[in-house]
Amino acid sequence: MGDRRTGAAPVTATGPSEARLRHAERSENFPVALRVLPGATRAHLRAVYDVVRVIDDIGDGDDRPDESPSAQGGPRPVTPEEAADRTARLHGFCTDLRRVWDDGAGPGEPVLRRLVPTARACGLTREPFERLVAANLADQYVTRYRTWDDLLGYCVLSADPIGRMVLAVFGVDAPPGSDLQRWSDCICTALQILEHCQDVAEDRARGRVYLPVADLEAFGVAESDLDDPHTSPGLRALLAEVTGRACALLDDGAPLIAGLRGWARVAVAGYAAGGRAAADALRRNDFDVLAGSPQTQRRDVVRHLARDLAGTVTPAAVRRAVARSTGRDRNTRRDRSAV
Repeated sequence: MGDRRTGAAPVTATGPSEARLRHAERSENFPVALRVLPGATRAHLRAVYDVVRVIDDIGDGDDRPDESPSAQGGPRPVTPEEAADRTARLHGFCTDLRRVWDDGAGPGEPVLRRLVPTARACGLTREPFERLVAANLADQYVTRYRTWDDLLGYCVLSADPIGRMVLAVFGVDAPPGSDLQRWSDCICTALQILEHCQDVAEDRARGRVYLPVADLEAFGVAESDLDDPHTSPGLRALLAEVTGRACALLDDGAPLIAGLRGWARVAVAGYAAGGRAAADALRRNDFDVLAGSPQTQRRDVVRHLARDLAGTVTPAAVRRAVARSTGRDRNTRRDRSAV
């Protein structure tokens, strides 16, 4: 779920500011906490999001200004020293995370203290959060994925836990191995892969390539092509293929929306709509992701959301909900739609 394209101020040693977290939230591809949702639900979703955001920021080095690609003068891999430092900080954060479920003094990090009442009220477990930590630990040492299946295996750690947390917030019982969980995993994996498609240049600047190596080879794309100012025909064709696979995963997960009721249905439909709007942006930009990350348009989110909620919420009501979720009037266009 974490979006690394915010351009926001880095997290400080004492944790991210509320303003920085809300800036990051507004920069997501999907509405983190639609304002149409009940206030308590919005607060729980934000409590979860903020912890996920901090985990991603540590893993990406965004909480250390001097580690950003721009500060270092351009693309470069993470140094062994940086990887070791991030690894240590991720382990430290995970140790503090476990205190959310302890009966002692509780965690020290502010975002984790805010998670405590949400974890108790919603019955959250620590396992999905620990999987996100594991994904960011992997990012320090694994920078390439050989096959599509290898990338899907990474998404089991980096993406699928998000959906399980969201379902828990809404009180949806999705036991391991159930259809609900499988459909949720499909949607979350699709969102992660679409983000990878949008962020090819940014990930390359961090020394990472998430497009499978086997696919790069099959489409005649050299890694050096990822450093060009514009996207080659081969890379565009590959991105079209990967985007198509992600949209197929969204289709596979669509029964989840129909199987949910009430606010859970609205929220999950919003997440899926954000993914489909991201795919629209990639296609509209002819997959030229190296010239600039394609911008998701709110009108596309509204269109997909209205379709998924057909018969439940009118398109006009959806537009109002999305407008409220972004805090903008309907004539304002965002660089990124909000989860």
